[in-house]
Amino acid sequence: MTFERLAKRAVEGRALADTDIEAVALCPDERITELMQAAQSVRYHFFGNRMHVCAIVNARSGRCPENCSFCAQSAHHDTGCDEYPLLDPGEVGRAAQEARRGGASRFGVVISGTGLREGELDEFSRCLRAAAEAGVTPDASPGIVSRDVLRELKRAGMAGYHHNLETSASYFPSICSTHDYEEDVQAVRDALEEGLFVCSGGIFGLGESWEHRAELALTLAELGVPSVPVNFLTPVPGTPLEGRSVMTPSEALRTLALLRFLLPDRQLRLCGGRPAVFSPESAAKPFGAGITGVMTGDYLTTPGEGPEEDLKRIRAAGLDPVGAEQPEIRNG
Repeated sequence: MTFERLAKRAVEGRALADTDIEAVALCPDERITELMQAAQSVRYHFFGNRMHVCAIVNARSGRCPENCSFCAQSAHHDTGCDEYPLLDPGEVGRAAQEARRGGASRFGVVISGTGLREGELDEFSRCLRAAAEAGVTPDASPGIVSRDVLRELKRAGMAGYHHNLETSASYFPSICSTHDYEEDVQAVRDALEEGLFVCSGGIFGLGESWEHRAELALTLAELGVPSVPVNFLTPVPGTPLEGRSVMTPSEALRTLALLRFLLPDRQLRLCGGRPAVFSPESAAKPFGAGITGVMTGDYLTTPGEGPEEDLKRIRAAGLDPVGAEQPEIRNG
């Protein structure tokens, strides 16, 4: 088979067969370039040469009550993670200014935990306003919150809601047991119904199968999520997954290609775990594998990539590092 056939199916909106998913999963290294080119052709069809750049700030760190097996911030694990309360809006504003100088046009205010704590709503809203005043589009990861809170944050300027599903419904019990998967799904539904731009994706390399990866992608497609962040596991000492091997660059590229074929008209953003998976010599490869966006700068608890290097890689791939326009989404 040729991977161009998979690209054609994706562009035409036709579902991939199980054999197609298997072909991507088993793609030999000598055909990785062919696979990447096919994924990139789908990306160009729907998004042209635009590449979106975003950044985040870890605005409240540590002591999360959930027991996600990958997470450095879980109170269930002894990782030595930094712990601090919600940052002052001024600090968030300064971080947003730095992100803007680095080329980011969207900026996420992220907090650890299941949701906002008592008395934090006003201060969190001020953080969003500070980000907006810095000249970036303010997004947020406030956790699982009520529709009333979503509306209040939207009034405060929150343009996008970030909430990862992390993995597929069938694999989730192997990763987290302190809340139900459907709670996360409902949180995404609520934000979409409130008219927010929703970023929801997952972490890959947790021990999930290729079938689990496809299941997650299809769930996100059915929900109508317009933007999908792709993270790769960085094993953290003190977590249950500390002994897992880091995903190889080849598997990471095959994962990106599969997601592009399954989510052809959705933003696909390369986020956490890049430095663990891709060496400096291979760091440019994902920019030719179908992604439409990149998170630059540091991640939540691990260092990320410098904005200058990311901008160089984007331009070297023939892409334009500007805010990407989102095509119409086909729900269901």
